[in-house]
Amino acid sequence: MDELRSKYLTLIAEAGDEAALETLRVQAVGKKGEVSLQMRELGRMSPEERQVAGPKLNALKDEINSALAAKKQALSDAALDERLRSEWLDVTLPARPRRQGSIHPVSQVTEEVTAIFADMGFAVAEGPQVETDWYNFDALNLPGHHPARAEMDTFYMHRAEGDDRPPHVLRTHTSPVQIRSMEASGAPTRIICPGRVYRADYDQTHTPMFHQIEGLAIDRDISMANLKWVLEEFFTAYFGTAVKTRFRASHFPFTEPSAEVDIQCSFEGGTVKVGEGDDWLEVLGSGMVHPHVLKSAGVDPAEWQGFAFGMGIDRIAMLKYGIPDLRAFFDSDLRWLRHYGFAALDVPTLHGGLSR
Repeated sequence: MDELRSKYLTLIAEAGDEAALETLRVQAVGKKGEVSLQMRELGRMSPEERQVAGPKLNALKDEINSALAAKKQALSDAALDERLRSEWLDVTLPARPRRQGSIHPVSQVTEEVTAIFADMGFAVAEGPQVETDWYNFDALNLPGHHPARAEMDTFYMHRAEGDDRPPHVLRTHTSPVQIRSMEASGAPTRIICPGRVYRADYDQTHTPMFHQIEGLAIDRDISMANLKWVLEEFFTAYFGTAVKTRFRASHFPFTEPSAEVDIQCSFEGGTVKVGEGDDWLEVLGSGMVHPHVLKSAGVDPAEWQGFAFGMGIDRIAMLKYGIPDLRAFFDSDLRWLRHYGFAALDVPTLHGGLSR
């Protein structure tokens, strides 16, 4: 055993790489190694001989394994030292450029629109996306037989048998926020209400979930002239060019009189150019707030009056950035966002901070 010990400890100390070390391990303590073969002889020895030879062989095996592990670590350390001497890294060099993130087009346009109306004195109001049918319909003067109240147009929340609470819906517009705001703050008021809304519709220009922004201004002597000025100022700021508007008489249950609003545009080569040409494009609905709506919100229509309007954020984003299909907002990847040039804006978000 002393010869084996001396032999392998010397060979291990002289090993020049890990491959040679592995060969020595197999020769010494592998299944057919010299030490392993001697340990198999223990079965043929008498109990007295085993008591003497067994501990010595186990000690020899442990010593060889320890020498192998120590030599392997020494070779690894030497290789690392050599690598450190031959390689170097300049930690003062700048890092590789990383692509900055961008906010979604809908979020970006919401921030743009909010900033424009803020300059005209409009505050932001928000409300729940799950509403009672009273806030979503009744308070806004929509009668029980109105088509919007049918399940084919509106998402109603499931009700368990015996549930006698008022029906709840996914809000179909952000108009309920106007009611809640007037209930809380009364008049005068000047707010915009951006947010998600839901309708059972899906095609190139409609999706089941989309984004709306509505405006409300209530005071003692507000008129349609004020409404027209606000909208023209908004469109001019948003599109970056002077935009003429045209009002067409219409009907909405929550306004009287009511008007569809068109903006000046031209259609060339399959694209729409806003602010020029002889054509018109309908973009929103508006009107003077109906007295019933003011009463529902606790505002006296004999003393106060005002206007309201509403438009789709997704649609005005399509107009500004030339996006042909509304559904692309919700099922496209980052390459689509970069193609249309969307990037973060250095403007405050609705909830504080910068939109980076």
